[in-house]
Formats: sequence, structure tokens, C-alpha cells
Amino acid sequence: MLSNSNSLLMQKVSFSYFNGLVLRDIDLTVADGEMVGLIGPNGCGKTTLLKLACGVLLPVKGEISLGGINLKKLPRKQVARHVAVVPQYFNIPFAFTVAEVVLLGRTPFVSAISGETRQDHEMCALALGLAGINHLKNRYFNDLSGGERQKVILAMALAQEPRLLLLDEPTTHLDISHQVEMLELVKSLNREQGVTIIAAMHDLNLASLFFDRLILLKEGTIVADGSPREVLTESSIQDVFSASVKVSQHPVTLAPHIVVLPREVTTKNHVAS
Repeated sequence: MLSNSNSLLMQKVSFSYFNGLVLRDIDLTVADGEMVGLIGPNGCGKTTLLKLACGVLLPVKGEISLGGINLKKLPRKQVARHVAVVPQYFNIPFAFTVAEVVLLGRTPFVSAISGETRQDHEMCALALGLAGINHLKNRYFNDLSGGERQKVILAMALAQEPRLLLLDEPTTHLDISHQVEMLELVKSLNREQGVTIIAAMHDLNLASLFFDRLILLKEGTIVADGSPREVLTESSIQDVFSASVKVSQHPVTLAPHIVVLPREVTTKNHVAS
């Protein structure tokens, strides 16, 4: 039986696919109520770490605990009542309405005999409200824009009543306005609902603006863990991403702001010096 804790603990966790190790000796603690961003280049292990955190994958070495209990000892249905995932890609091949898609989030709670209950529908209504998409509930999911679909997927996850919410690059393929809107919504869930958040992020500036703690991955290992100011340094970005950057302060929030330098600029500067 899980406690009311949202805490996630990884101890010396390693994972490999057929082509070799993807994560190596990961030690990670995420406490209740934290909002953590995972950053790093493509293929560094961000998505794999999220899959391990929800039990979709099992480590080849090490131990993962959720609320103090080894994830291996928890049935999948029980994990799904505490951990929800917003995937990077989500397709519905059928003509489901938004309300029907969000109701899928109640699957871990629905009895095969009695079916959906009044509470299930009430939780879906609450999730639609939290995601700000009540006005879309009768629309077909496949007719929505990318930003609207992301909100529906988030609402489906919220219908699970998660204490831990995992997001895999939630701003992918969204325009600037929808990126900010999505992350503001996620942050409000963390601040107002107490949901623990772990999100894989591609955009370093958005990660800097919205997350209190960042974890920088390189080749399957954690190379930096701390506040955006501690993690997003010119030397760390150069080392991990092999890109020349200038890090300054955001003019409003004072968070680290990264400017990527074109290779021709850095080459000229190197030659001039």
C-alpha cells in the first residue's frame, strides 16, 4: 500500500536496451512537491528515465522506490493510481470526443464489472476544468490543434488523480504562446494542487524560466543537478551539447538566458584572438 508521499528515489539505477547502456548508476531523489526539469541532448536518457520512474521499464541494476516502496513490488494498476504520464506523442485512431479521451484516464479505477461510476465522471469534469478545456469536451480529439490536444492529454493524466506527474517534452511542436500556456498550467498544478512534477525539456530557456530544479544528463549519467543558475552555465552547456553559448540574465525574471552562437561567429572570434 502506497503512502501519501509523492517522493521518487532512484539508487544506482542502470538500464540498457539491446544496443548497450542508456542510463548508468543514476542516483536521484525527487521530494514531494518538487518541480524538476530533465535536460540534455537527444539520446541522453531523458525519456528512458521517465519510463523507469513510472514502471514501464524496469532497471537492469539498482532500485526505484515510489513513496518508500520498491516499484517492482507494485502492481501496474496501483502505480497508475499514483503516477500519470503525458507522453510526447499520443494518437487516437477512433472518433473519440475530448470527454471520452479524458475518461480513459480513469481506467486504473474502473471496475470491469460495474464500469464507470459517478465519481469517475466527476473526476473527469474536474480534470477538464483544471486544464481549462471545458469548452472542448464535445469536440472530436482529432479535430483539435496541437496545443489543444496537449491540454486534453494533460487532462487525461489529471483524471488519474496523480501525485506524481511525468511529462515527456510537453512543449514539442507547440508555438510560443501554447508552450508558455502549457508550462504555466503545469506550474499551477504544482503550486496549487501539490502535484510533484518531472518533465523532460528540450528548450533550455523555457526550462530555466519555469523549473526550480534542473537535472542535466549526458550519455546516460547525471552531470549537474541544482537550480537553473547552478546548472545552466556556459561551460556545462558547451561540455554537454558541444555548442558555444552566452549565458546572461533574463531581463525580467533574472533567470539564466541562453543565446546560441553560430559556429562562424565562434570561429572568427577564435581566429581573431
